[in-house]
Amino acid sequence: MTPDELLLDVEERMEKAVAVLKDHLLGIRTGRANPGLVESVRVEAYGTQVPLKQLATISCPEPNQIIIRPFDPGTLKEIERAIQASDLGFTPQNDGRIVRITVPPLSTEVRRKMVQRIKELAEEAKVAIRNVRRDGNKGADQLEKSKEISEEERDQLKKEIQELTKKYEAQVNDLAKKRETEVLED
Repeated sequence: MTPDELLLDVEERMEKAVAVLKDHLLGIRTGRANPGLVESVRVEAYGTQVPLKQLATISCPEPNQIIIRPFDPGTLKEIERAIQASDLGFTPQNDGRIVRITVPPLSTEVRRKMVQRIKELAEEAKVAIRNVRRDGNKGADQLEKSKEISEEERDQLKKEIQELTKKYEAQVNDLAKKRETEVLED
């Protein structure tokens, strides 16, 4: 592996850690309705567990309402059951064609819990990024040990890996701060 390949690998893995955080943050409730709140709910359909977004179109016509239109009306009951069984605290209403969810306003207590969860998710992402940094540094040490690069090149490579780490940790902080603001505003 060349130093450039190592850096590229480190950067890709750090990007993935940030992407995972983005996905997790979508599932965190704010005061507004958001399709991301229910997209990943697993529904028992056709004999298997399927994410809701594969069974229906999900839209938010109003700030406090989610509309779910199943592609197959036969899955309506299963979708309703899965949403009730999820830990989201929503009460879906089924009118025979669509499932309508009214998103209740968040209490101060729930908002605090959401902010705490956001902080936990951000910290998990930072730990993942730091683990990638550690692996990258080990890779740099291996390259130097196998005489593929000099000690000076190894130090430069580690410096570049550290810069990537700072860049992606800053992205994590920005994403978390933005989501916290959304949760805390009315």
